[in-house]
Amino acid sequence: MPVAKDQMAIFRFRCFCFTILLLSTISSISFLFWYQCSGPCNSSETQMPWQKQSQAINLLSHASAWNHLSFSAQPPPKLLKVALFVKKWPHRSHAGGLERHALTLHLALARRGHELHVFTASPTAANNASFPRYPMTNLHFHLSQPTSAGYLDQAIVWKQLQLQNSTSRPFDVIHTESVGLLHTRARNLTNLAVTWHGIAYETVHTDIIQELLRSPEEPQSYALAERVMKVVDEVRFFQNYAHHVATSDHAGDVLRRIYMIPVERVHVILNGVDEEIFKPDSVKGMEFKRKFGVPGRKTLVLGMAGRLVKDKGHPLMFEALKQLIAENGAFRNDVILLVAGDGPWAARYKDLGAGSIIVLGPLDHVQLASFYNAIDIFVNPTLRAQGLDHTLLEAMLSGKPVMATRVASITGSVIVGGEMGYTFSPTVASLKKALSKVWEDGREVLEKKGEACRQRGLQLFTATKMTAAYERLFLCISTAGNRDEQDLCQYRG
Repeated sequence: MPVAKDQMAIFRFRCFCFTILLLSTISSISFLFWYQCSGPCNSSETQMPWQKQSQAINLLSHASAWNHLSFSAQPPPKLLKVALFVKKWPHRSHAGGLERHALTLHLALARRGHELHVFTASPTAANNASFPRYPMTNLHFHLSQPTSAGYLDQAIVWKQLQLQNSTSRPFDVIHTESVGLLHTRARNLTNLAVTWHGIAYETVHTDIIQELLRSPEEPQSYALAERVMKVVDEVRFFQNYAHHVATSDHAGDVLRRIYMIPVERVHVILNGVDEEIFKPDSVKGMEFKRKFGVPGRKTLVLGMAGRLVKDKGHPLMFEALKQLIAENGAFRNDVILLVAGDGPWAARYKDLGAGSIIVLGPLDHVQLASFYNAIDIFVNPTLRAQGLDHTLLEAMLSGKPVMATRVASITGSVIVGGEMGYTFSPTVASLKKALSKVWEDGREVLEKKGEACRQRGLQLFTATKMTAAYERLFLCISTAGNRDEQDLCQYRG
């Protein structure tokens, strides 16, 4: 019947329309869900655009680096009394990354008004150095003679701590740089945080690299087997520290997964350097090049800085440069390397060729700032697969691209993409290829990468960002168990 056919056609048409509408609705919902989940996504974090975006974050359970968060620059809600344990306090340009971290962070905290007590070793007679003085009444040093191995005498520093704790105001927070305060003393301190600048699990990668680079004439090292047992030891005694600060994203992940430390006790705060010292300044760069006689005909200036020792990758860099200089006359004529630092490889670099390498010797912070501005790219061939090297961060804040060994701490936190620089495997062939690529790209490409590095550095690697994160962590730890002040452990953007 015609009427029945018409009704059937209308019914089918309505079903078709309903199906299209349903599919469109599902697609819209799927898109919104994808839009929300284009970053880290789980059931607790997923929100639709119309939902409230300012939910509080429990900082103690926050897995990402605290440097990504924005803390207020206003005076802190309360001033803390903080104890710091560090094996050695830095003096002039002679300081490793751990000591420089201690100096930068704790001087900044003192300037913020907190009362700082530093427990560290007295200068040794060998370096004949007087202890530095600072014009701050809230910064106190408690010195003691180091052990024969150069570590803090734990019995003495523990007595010094107890003496200060017995005053009218005990410490709000105790901070130790690495094992400045041993776990045997730290295990009952609930208000303690330890910052790790390297852990044994990361160093296993270093040992593998060293074994692969070992020449047939060298005896086989048994460090790898010993390192595995050290990892086991660390997994056991790390539990004795109440709170752990990892200086790289990779280290934070290892502490949670491999060392099995509860999430709420592991906090990632990336290293930061003084942004007032390390910043772009082309005039200083030109003056530096004139001072040290960098030929104007050179179209590419490479830079390296730090201790010139084996585990910093200098045998690798030396061999790669030696081969490139011998094989490629154009590279030899265009490229020059500036080396800042001292160590056994300084003399070898000098012998490699006066026209291709200038060894500058150790530089202080002010000189280093000019050094970074004089180069086109900073190269770090380190074989130590741990921590965040301050030199990379200093170069980035100076607006320079960076080139480094492809190890987890660097690729996970610093050179996270090709827009900022170059990475290479710890082999001569891979390093030569990367150096050739830098030369082929030239200054115009390097300047663009340097701009990207500068922006990332300002977002994550400034002393201000690092200090703000530590201050908030210390405030949070100091209020544990105090219901009236628990808001300090909550973050609302």
